[in-house]
Amino acid sequence: MKKIICFLFLLSTIPLQAQDEYSINGVIKNAANNETLYGVNILIKELNSGVVTNEYGFYSLRLPAGKHTLTISYVGFQEQNIHIELNKNSSYNFSLVETSEELEEIIITDNTEKLNIKKPEMSVNRLDINTIQKLPVVFGEVDVVKSLLLLPGVSNAGEGSSGFNVRGGAVDQNLILLDEATIYNSSHLFGLFSVFNPDAIKNLKLYKGGVPSKYGGRVSSVLEIFQKDGNSKEFKANGGIGIISSRLLAEGPIIKDKGSFLIGGRSSYAHLFLKLTDNKNSAYFYDLNTKLSYRIDNRNTFLFSGYFGRDVFNINESFKNTYGNAVLNLRWNHVLSDNIFTNLSVIYSDYYYGLTLDFVEFNWNSGIKNLNFKYGLNHYINDNLSFDYGIQNTYYEFNPGEIEPSTPISGILANKLTKKYAFESGAYLSAEQKISNTLSAEYGLRLSNFFRLGQAELNLYPNDKPVIFNSDFLIYENAEPISSKTLSKSKIEKHFWALEPRLALAYRFNEYQSLKASYNRMNQYLHLITNTSSPTPLDIWAPSGKYINPQVLDQVALGYFQNFKEDKYSMEVEAFYKHITDRIDYIDGANLIANNAIEQVILPGKARAYGLELLFKKNTGRFTGWFSYTLSKSEQKTPGRSALETGINNGNWYNTAYDKTHDISITASYDINNYWQINSNFIYQTGLPTTYPNGQYRFENLVIPVYSQRNSERLPAYHRLDISATYIPKKNKTRNYKSSWNFGIYNLYGRKNAVSLSFRNNDDTGNNEAVRLSLFGVIPSITYNFKF
Repeated sequence: MKKIICFLFLLSTIPLQAQDEYSINGVIKNAANNETLYGVNILIKELNSGVVTNEYGFYSLRLPAGKHTLTISYVGFQEQNIHIELNKNSSYNFSLVETSEELEEIIITDNTEKLNIKKPEMSVNRLDINTIQKLPVVFGEVDVVKSLLLLPGVSNAGEGSSGFNVRGGAVDQNLILLDEATIYNSSHLFGLFSVFNPDAIKNLKLYKGGVPSKYGGRVSSVLEIFQKDGNSKEFKANGGIGIISSRLLAEGPIIKDKGSFLIGGRSSYAHLFLKLTDNKNSAYFYDLNTKLSYRIDNRNTFLFSGYFGRDVFNINESFKNTYGNAVLNLRWNHVLSDNIFTNLSVIYSDYYYGLTLDFVEFNWNSGIKNLNFKYGLNHYINDNLSFDYGIQNTYYEFNPGEIEPSTPISGILANKLTKKYAFESGAYLSAEQKISNTLSAEYGLRLSNFFRLGQAELNLYPNDKPVIFNSDFLIYENAEPISSKTLSKSKIEKHFWALEPRLALAYRFNEYQSLKASYNRMNQYLHLITNTSSPTPLDIWAPSGKYINPQVLDQVALGYFQNFKEDKYSMEVEAFYKHITDRIDYIDGANLIANNAIEQVILPGKARAYGLELLFKKNTGRFTGWFSYTLSKSEQKTPGRSALETGINNGNWYNTAYDKTHDISITASYDINNYWQINSNFIYQTGLPTTYPNGQYRFENLVIPVYSQRNSERLPAYHRLDISATYIPKKNKTRNYKSSWNFGIYNLYGRKNAVSLSFRNNDDTGNNEAVRLSLFGVIPSITYNFKF
């Protein structure tokens, strides 16, 4: 890796053109609070070229000597035209001024300039935080994850479910990063809310495909979220008071224009109303966001950020469930030279799950921890070529569960499931290159390594098969271990490595149209052990090892992109195909809870997904919005390991639990005047796959159902309409205080969407009957937001 860095550094010093060239670089910020801005366009009109700021607001250009005009543009901010004359390497920092009229028109992208057409980036969506705050949601709680569901290719496993699915992938196949730290559970209250406080979020970016080589470890998507750095100019605060939760965020300078702090908190309190009725049950969440930023000089900035969140369920003081994420990140941004920007991060992430059952007198704890070291460099050769390269190392500790008595007289014996340990490393190199005036490319390679470390009591099985096939009953069964071995966690029990090529191309027909294509291979070494379509906190993470192979993805995508009428409208059409090997599947009747030999109930399978996505947007004017449509298929297959085995579902392809043939979202916003704004969503989706019984028989007065093949049936179609209205009172010019009221109705026409259908025997008639479970009817909400 050192040789590669030295080579690229030398390459940057070699003139690529006959005439003299010089570097300019700098950071672009928001003039109001000194927040760095990600995705700002810097265009050089004379050369018909440009760059975009990275996630830390940094840019670098290498230009011929002479006079140039830099056009700096970012939606929601006033455009600047800067005239410079280059005769030496120079630094230029810029501050952009917000334009409130434009800010209200933001819909999906932070950038509707023509660089979107030129750049090879595809299968990527950005959501502006101002847009997210306008969308009508359940209980009026602004939700980052729920907003993603309005994009093509993104869905979930039904109402009230946690997480999200991308292009037919499972929830555990999404890499979710908050300030570069891994978030293992993105939901509060089992999916009703997300863990991300919208007031603390600066920007977010979702990669559905064409994933750059600096990301690895998941095979479906990457959701990258950055918190605000904090206002280094003046103290500011904002928050909101809703029906069931409230939030407050404060930020301000530690040293003006050099250091800043940010601290924000949220909490739900609907359970407090239960106390008024002598109801001892409760369910609530709380979280805390923090960040400290200090700029030593123009080349060095230190940042420290953290997040802590918990969900608490308490049923009659006899059942208590606590779970949540905790992350810390210490980051150093350093400008190594005029055209090399570096980022060094040390990150700690912890997901904890705890359960107390007083009526049986025991406590249960499980979770996953990791310590991550990352060092990355952005290397700008010139305006036609840039490199991104670095290394990443992560140490994991998996606690699948431990049980202990909660009282001295408990009959429960203390027991610990075997802890597991692993180390993952990656080295990556990618390049973004303008090959010609019409063709650009982003290409790279990632080398990933995964070391499964030693553990106590690793089971050994005959022929290394922890699952055996009973040919008499045509079922899979647990194999009996023949022995076990213990290996120190400082030793390597199993090693995996892989090369992951990435390629994206963009061919520009003209300033408004382009055709793009991408291919990426990715490996996933961690697996979520769950038998539900929507993960629960009781699910555990397991590393690849002797009996579990890493998942391997190959994905290709082809897209057409067009802007209309000076970017007033835009359209994206993409087709994709993805294939995954070694996707975990479960044998019938698998027991996953507190299972110390999880390898006895899983089999390796494969998955595939393919589809077509359409996104049409209206970006400007009083009426804005988008139409999103996804036509797709998501399937899984687990054939037998030999001709004698039937496999799962007779070895046939079957629908995954989150397959949706049609997924339509319509989002609209209309500014009536300076005080009122109307927003609405309409969603229609094909019903989720499920398995129904297709027969029954009696055995000793018991009715035993006989089920059809896995996921061969579907729930009824899902659809709903949400509306909201935002009222902004006239501002008192003598005060800095601003406020707004948001009134919303979720599921306006009261559609009773089925979460599940269960079948039972009616006690009165003795006949079979189907029972639909629905979570939400019409839900009104009101939220008061303030800022000062």
